[in-house]
Amino acid sequence: MAWRVLLVVLLCMLRFRLGTPDSEGFLPPTLHNCPYKCICAANLLSCAGLGLQDVPATLPSAAEDLDLSHNALRLLRPGWLAPLSRLRALHLSHNKLDVLGRGIFSNASRLKLLDLSANALRALGRHDLHGLGALETLLLFNNRLTRLDEHAFHGLRVLGHLYLGYNELSSFSFNHLHGLGTTHLRTLDLSSNQLGLISISELAILPAFLKNGLYLHNNPLPCDCRLYHLLHRWHQRGLRAVRDFAHEYTCLAFKVPASGVRFFEHSRIFENCSAAPALGLEQPEEQLHAQVGGSLRLYCNTSAPAVSVAWVSPQHELLLAPGSRDGSITVLADGSLAISTVQQEHAGIFVCLATGPHLHHNQTLEYNVSVHFPHPEPEAFNTGFTTLLGCAVGLVLVLLYLFAPPCRGCCHCCCRCRVSPSPLQELSAQSSVLSTTSPDAPSRKASVHKHVVFLEPSRRGLNGRVQLAVAEDFDLCTLSGLPLQAGSESVSSTGSEGLMMT
Repeated sequence: MAWRVLLVVLLCMLRFRLGTPDSEGFLPPTLHNCPYKCICAANLLSCAGLGLQDVPATLPSAAEDLDLSHNALRLLRPGWLAPLSRLRALHLSHNKLDVLGRGIFSNASRLKLLDLSANALRALGRHDLHGLGALETLLLFNNRLTRLDEHAFHGLRVLGHLYLGYNELSSFSFNHLHGLGTTHLRTLDLSSNQLGLISISELAILPAFLKNGLYLHNNPLPCDCRLYHLLHRWHQRGLRAVRDFAHEYTCLAFKVPASGVRFFEHSRIFENCSAAPALGLEQPEEQLHAQVGGSLRLYCNTSAPAVSVAWVSPQHELLLAPGSRDGSITVLADGSLAISTVQQEHAGIFVCLATGPHLHHNQTLEYNVSVHFPHPEPEAFNTGFTTLLGCAVGLVLVLLYLFAPPCRGCCHCCCRCRVSPSPLQELSAQSSVLSTTSPDAPSRKASVHKHVVFLEPSRRGLNGRVQLAVAEDFDLCTLSGLPLQAGSESVSSTGSEGLMMT
């Protein structure tokens, strides 16, 4: 019995010395460094809504998505992201950050998404975003930004979506976009600010794909005729930013907040605007037509030699040499764009972006390509057409046969000619009988080629009425020579009543 107790004691001591799978010594490194009350799940680290005033001291190096939103962070230390070399997304929204500072993002070279919305930022300095060379989406809406440095976004080479809405910006330079390049930028949200000073000429030369994602609604824009015509043209072209928020584009008629009117709902404000000053603001895109299966070549003809040329496809793909990802579009050495086999997906607006020492950095050329199927060649012999033509000709002949009067010379050829009413027909009130025999000689056969026409006497007798005598082989078409017989009772009453011929 004693040896069993001793064995149990030794096993317990050994287990305590080596540790259990649930002890701290067997925790994976990511769970071992997981901050208190935070959630660590694979490559995700969430410390949201914990009321943190400082960033946790230890952060797991495997984290690729860090969520620190809905806390009370006021300050970020330079180099605080050094342990997170794999970080791809950083959420800092709904905190109390009022300033960023230099070196905060110096260790975030792989970061693609940065959310700084709903903070208290008042300005953006030149070096505040330094180190974010791979950033694609930057959320800065719902802050208190009143000033942006001229080169605030310098270095954000691949930034595609910038959200600056719901701030207090009174101006924005579209000439250099505060250091932004227009090659990748697709969305620029400046809505719900205090923009009153705006360069219309700078707006007009922006690339078409950026105009499609430029949101300017809910700003006290001036009621300028050129701006009205520019936005109206964007609306007609169906640009998404203007079309989806057309009822929220307002302007100040008298530079007083109470004089705000809607661009597209109060046309009387702009009824005296002439379209002449607006001409030349935008160069219309060149219209090109291509057939499915054909080839297409586009040239980026700029006013001065370009150092580099890039293209943007209708699907918003940046096209650099050698070409598109699927290989259907090729960018040649001279900067031109070639499509060997045109397809339906190639329809839309192609934009050429040219850069050079003597060119404006965002000088663009636009080509609107329409793709249609080739028209089939007509057949050499169309059976359906000939059948239809035969039916039409037959119908015309039938109508002519039914309604066209026959010629007068054919009365001798047939007995179907129509006899116009004669005086003899108008005078007779009695019925006429066409017979082959005379009533006086009922037993006599009439010749096959003879016609006997006579009038039967009425119940009251002939009374001097006209009675036709037998006429052999007379012409039905010439009744003027028809012999007449008068009754013995009254010769003078010959023409008193007429004769009907059938």
